[in-house]
Amino acid sequence: MRQLSIEKRLQHDMRQHSKKSAILSILIMGLGQLHNRQYGKGFLFLGLYSIGLYLALAKLPRAIWGLVTMGETETQLIKVGKLYKQVTGDHSIYLLVEGLITVFLMIVMVCMYLLNVKDAYRCGKLLEKGVRLNTFVQTLKYVADYRFPHLAISIPMLGILFFTVMPIVFMILLAFTNFTKSNMPPANLVDWNGLGAFRDIFRLQAWSHTFYGVTLWTFIWAFFATCTCFFGGFAIALLVQHKDIRYKKLWRTIFILPYAIPMFVSTLILRNVFNGQFGPVNQYLSLMGISKIPWLSDPAWAKVTIILVNLLLGFPVIMVMIIGILSTIPGDMYEAADMDGANGFQKLRLITFPVVMHAMTPLVIMQFVGNMNNFNIIYLLTGGNPVNGDYRFAGHTDILITWLYKLSMDQGQYNFASVIGIFIFIILAAFAVWNVRRTKAFKEEDAF
Repeated sequence: MRQLSIEKRLQHDMRQHSKKSAILSILIMGLGQLHNRQYGKGFLFLGLYSIGLYLALAKLPRAIWGLVTMGETETQLIKVGKLYKQVTGDHSIYLLVEGLITVFLMIVMVCMYLLNVKDAYRCGKLLEKGVRLNTFVQTLKYVADYRFPHLAISIPMLGILFFTVMPIVFMILLAFTNFTKSNMPPANLVDWNGLGAFRDIFRLQAWSHTFYGVTLWTFIWAFFATCTCFFGGFAIALLVQHKDIRYKKLWRTIFILPYAIPMFVSTLILRNVFNGQFGPVNQYLSLMGISKIPWLSDPAWAKVTIILVNLLLGFPVIMVMIIGILSTIPGDMYEAADMDGANGFQKLRLITFPVVMHAMTPLVIMQFVGNMNNFNIIYLLTGGNPVNGDYRFAGHTDILITWLYKLSMDQGQYNFASVIGIFIFIILAAFAVWNVRRTKAFKEEDAF
């Protein structure tokens, strides 16, 4: 009887093994693994626990203080003899960055802590079933053989967390401060301003007029830039692929060759080509008796010129893509259409265009998103000019991204620039998510 009682107690203890392991891991990272006699894994988690404990006790309080207060001591100048000595105080932006880094490191440590508890409980369950656990070397081999994709993807995920997500959070937080050129650290402290920048940019006439005007032009620019490139590339592709056109490879090479020139160089060349005073285009117009056109100095003509230059630089890629799609359309479809008496326009409308649009729609949407964020062509061609006296630090051809650049780099209006950055991010993220959800790969994955 006593032996049976001991066996029952051992069985009960074994059934409680997973719970004990999980509780020990909750108390201190790694104790649950040590309780499961996985010593290598246990000491590894203990090392991570030591790092997390150091961050939580030594770094996290100052990080939270820096995020909340943005510093309390301004930089002062003390006169020493005939010279002034700078006494360094708190740097609000450094405190914000250091606080974010510490908080993000703590988020990683919390994820490791949860993983530690889950691992201890899972291994404890295996021990209750009588399964022999792997040694540390066997665990490493198992991870290398079966969990390598998870291990490999964790490294870029950490990179995205610290080099993409954290800067975005930093930018968002700046929008809620009064960080401008007039109160630059360390001479001044930056304070939290709540929704002040958002209210000003939507309510103050000087800011709101600029914001709505630049936003409207951004959408107009993106729409026409995308449509002209697509239909221009589509038309050239149809001409090159026409059955009566000879030397197709030569024509494709000629049209795609300019794309090999860096866009930076091409844009600067075209800026000189369309120069209103000495540009070749106006010189040719003068020879034909036509008055010079203010391509870049008149607001309306400057916008037309930007769209035209974007067409010249952007249609070759669209042309190549559409040529590839046209080559996949079965010739039987056109033969059947000929037998039904369809003319060229009907074959284009009912066969060619639907097939091309089916393949190109996601790319066209992403090109629209890219044009909304197309900094290079606007900045290099016009610099946002001509100047608009009714706008706040923006010209007639500025789009949101170039206005953001001027606000931050030229004018030091960092909080307002952050508000614009948030607005751009929301727009582009919405288009990107909507476009991805429409893709065939996403729908097939969602079906599973």
